[in-house]
Amino acid sequence: MTLYAAYAANLDPREMASRCPHSPLRGTGWLVGWRLTFGGEEFGWNGALATVVEDEKEQVFVSLYDVAPADEPLLDQWEGADIGLYRKIHVRVQTLDGGVTAITYVLDAYEGGLPSARYLGMLADAAEAAGAPDDYTEGLRQRPCRSTGFP
Repeated sequence: MTLYAAYAANLDPREMASRCPHSPLRGTGWLVGWRLTFGGEEFGWNGALATVVEDEKEQVFVSLYDVAPADEPLLDQWEGADIGLYRKIHVRVQTLDGGVTAITYVLDAYEGGLPSARYLGMLADAAEAAGAPDDYTEGLRQRPCRSTGFP
């Protein structure tokens, strides 16, 4: 099994269950020293796409999944790693039980641009479904965004 740290739509356990049906939720944690941001506006549908970048003053809420070998290619495809949109990296995740190493995906594009309002709302809903703290989900909902479009 590969441990995967989800920070965007895959935070939602229902979404991950449909995308990677053999990969159970292990728990949640924080990418300490990372910041959620957006980029690749030219690749998104009416807005920028979620990614994480290193930032020693920030942290990002994540869901941890044990990704089954049969599901890993599906996850790579869903995340666009198979076409070079995102690349897979190893990160350290802080949990209540200590630190663990997991993979996550980062956008292979420049940071910048605004996500669509719909996409940002979807990310906030996913964080809420994963049990993110209220201030984290509220912070997502209050981020600047484009007023229309998807994702």
